[in-house]
Amino acid sequence: MYVYFLAALEALQFHLLRRSKFYLSLVGAAVLLFLLCTFVLPPKDFPTGKIISIPEDASAGEVITTLEEEGVIGSVFWFKALARVFGVDREVHAGKYLFLKPQGMLTVLYRVTNGVAGIPTIKVTFPEGTSVREMGIILKDRIPPFDSERFVALALEKEGYLFPDTYLFFADISPEEVIERLEETFNEKIQEVELPDERTLEEIVIMASLLEKEAKTLEEKRMIAGILWKRFDEGMALQVDAVFGYIKQRDTYSPSFDDLEIDSPYNTYLYPGLPPGAINNPGVESLLAASAPVESEYWYYLTGKDGQMYYAETFEEHKENRELYLR
Repeated sequence: MYVYFLAALEALQFHLLRRSKFYLSLVGAAVLLFLLCTFVLPPKDFPTGKIISIPEDASAGEVITTLEEEGVIGSVFWFKALARVFGVDREVHAGKYLFLKPQGMLTVLYRVTNGVAGIPTIKVTFPEGTSVREMGIILKDRIPPFDSERFVALALEKEGYLFPDTYLFFADISPEEVIERLEETFNEKIQEVELPDERTLEEIVIMASLLEKEAKTLEEKRMIAGILWKRFDEGMALQVDAVFGYIKQRDTYSPSFDDLEIDSPYNTYLYPGLPPGAINNPGVESLLAASAPVESEYWYYLTGKDGQMYYAETFEEHKENRELYLR
């Protein structure tokens, strides 16, 4: 009898063990399914192909909430929990993100904590001395959907303070964002320039924009800066030909005698002193030259047909140089 009892007990234990394993398997499968659905599979209405823009001043919590509202993640709670598990809950980056295909929470977490935008960038180069209008043409050429007309309208008053350089822009960048980037770069670069006490930043920028078109090398620019600042201090007309390219909205322009009579505040033949604003956006060399001119006895200069600079102390010498080097 006792033997039968032990056999029955053993059979019961075996049955219970099999059932417990079955239930554990069910629980395990349920947990795995939950983890798969929550952290690996993307939400049903994932915004494929859409650029998600999150303001740079957004907090980590605001970034995560925006991701949920846009359908990128299914749950703020579980996303935060996942971020805490990996210790990256304070490393969420704002910015722009493009999801070309649906991605699960784990992948999204990796991207927003490493700043992987997924948006192709376009290289745009502005040569030194590029005007705002020319910048608009370059931007439209490199980024066809770009609103160049709005850019020019907003940027004209900032002529001279939009630093010419090579930039990487997202394809959907706005005119305001381009202006902000270029201004930020100018503010960084101007730190390399030691501004003289006797000149304002505005005067330096305007002079630098003239030098950008009047000479090529730093040495030539510094020499011409010395001449132009002397004329400026004496209240003389600067007589800079480069302004006519700006007046006529052309890259290069040699003025005719009629052009010298154009009634424009930028006409440095008619009006003494500096023009009312910069005629382009100068590079660092021109800013350095405007800030550190070379003192000399010269009052006149010209660029010969051979590309060389020729200087003169008197107007008579200048006329001789014109006969020698411009014919």
